[in-house]
This record gives sequence, C-alpha cells and structure tokens, in this order.
Amino acid sequence: MREDGIVIKPNDVFGVVGSGTMGHGIAHVAARSGFRVVIVDLQESLLQRAIATISGEMQRAVDKGRMAAADREAALQRIRTSTSVSALGEAAIVVEAIVERLDTKRDLFKALDATCPPHAILATNTSSISITRIAAATGRPGSVIGMHFMNPVPVMELVEVVRGQLTSDGTVMATNELALALGKKPVEAADYPGFVSNRVLMPMINEGVTALMEGVATRDAIDSIMKLGMRHPMGPLELADFIGLDVCLHIMEVLHDGFGDPRYRPCPLLRRMVDAGLLGRKSGRGFYEYPPTPER
Repeated sequence: MREDGIVIKPNDVFGVVGSGTMGHGIAHVAARSGFRVVIVDLQESLLQRAIATISGEMQRAVDKGRMAAADREAALQRIRTSTSVSALGEAAIVVEAIVERLDTKRDLFKALDATCPPHAILATNTSSISITRIAAATGRPGSVIGMHFMNPVPVMELVEVVRGQLTSDGTVMATNELALALGKKPVEAADYPGFVSNRVLMPMINEGVTALMEGVATRDAIDSIMKLGMRHPMGPLELADFIGLDVCLHIMEVLHDGFGDPRYRPCPLLRRMVDAGLLGRKSGRGFYEYPPTPER
C-alpha cells in the first residue's frame, strides 16, 4: 500500500452503476480482470439483459480463441447485480455510467458518498459534464474523478482520466493504476467542457453535419473523404449515428454553454434530427438506416 493509503487490487469489489452500453462494457472488463463486480441499475430486467450481453461477448471471445472457457465461467461468477446502491457498501471503486444529466449524477453521488467506504474512489464515466460539479455533491471531492471509457469498452484501449478541481493526487494515481490493471491506457486531462476527446471529436462531427446541411457534399461523400483521406475508421456522420445524435447534441450544448464560443454552436440540422427522433443506430435511423437488431 502506498503512503497515501489508496490502492485498488484484483478481488476488490468494483461497483458499476448503470447497465447500458458503457456500464455493461465496464463491468465486463472489470470481471475479466479479476475484480468482484456489482452492477446496479433501476430494473432487474435491465440487469439481466446486461448479464446476457456480457455472457455473449465473452463467449465470442472464447470462440475466437481469445479467452479460455474456464476463464469465462470464472469471470461471470464474479458478477452480481442489484437494484439498490446499498449493495456497494464494500466497494473499493464505483464507476457511474448513467444518463448524462448533472442533477441525476449529483443525486447518485450523494447516495454513493453515504453508502461506500470512506476510502472508496467514486468515478464517473461522463463524456463531458464537469467532474468538479459532480464532486461538490459529496463530502469527499478529493476521491471523485472522471474515468471516461471509450465505446466499445472491451475493445477500445483509452481511458481518459479527468481530475476535478479538488481531486487528490492519490486518487489520480490509483485510477491510473486501475486503468492499467484493466488492460487500458490511461491518459490524463483537466476538467474543462468535453475534456480532450469530445472537445476535439464533437466539433468535427458537428462540422460534418453542417457540411451536409449546406450541400457541400453528400452523406456518403463526406464520410468517404474522412475515411479515405484521414484514415478514420468511420466518417463523422456514421460515427454520429453510432454514438447517438442526441448524445452528440448534448455534448455540443455542454461545450457551447461551457465556453460561450459560437464555434461550438450545435448545427441546426443536428438539432432538427434529434427533435424528429432520428437518433442513429439506437432508433433505427439517423443519417443512415439500420435494420432491427435480432433479440439475443
């Protein structure tokens, strides 16, 4: 144990609040890395869906020879679920992966502060909301930090580690070490709107939408130019559909509100598509159309 007393090790309880795309991905990686995982969500049906998704993802890893069948079974045995944050009473680390609303996150962190051990780190997977403002809802702002995983979590290497105004050095060091233990590469960023990843990425997507709106090029041309010319695996419009147009709009609004700079103004076409419910892959239609996903 280091002098600051903060250490997170395999077999500790790793809490995840939120069982959606990011939450179950984080739980998947933590369980494979040897942690005892507790996933918390509001409904049992959501939790069971998350477990089924994790199980399927791990089975595909077994089928491809990337994971032993025995390791899959052991990892799944390390995961349990609950509909109450009281299940996190022994957690050494909790990563929040719920809806991107400041008031909802602050309410959750207040509850986590009252439930988790004094030494526990409370992390948020927020993609743009201020770590400092979330931490202010707790009595332990030094132990609150941003731990921004990329989607899909089991595949992507980066964890953007975001220090709030009062986050302690020990919390940052422990979080970096935890990311490495999860097989990820931590990269630190300061607590400014959008951090680094979305401060750079979202204006690119927003500009791609603007180019489409202004008739500069077709949807396919815009995406092809960025893929062929810049070596991006997805063009900005395809990527917006993958992320969710509502999420892109929300992050642009956070950037615009946070900086007050017109260069971050959301494109009117992006806003109009969200208003129409054209959210991308999750709604079946965005800039592209997507066939229904068969039930697993």
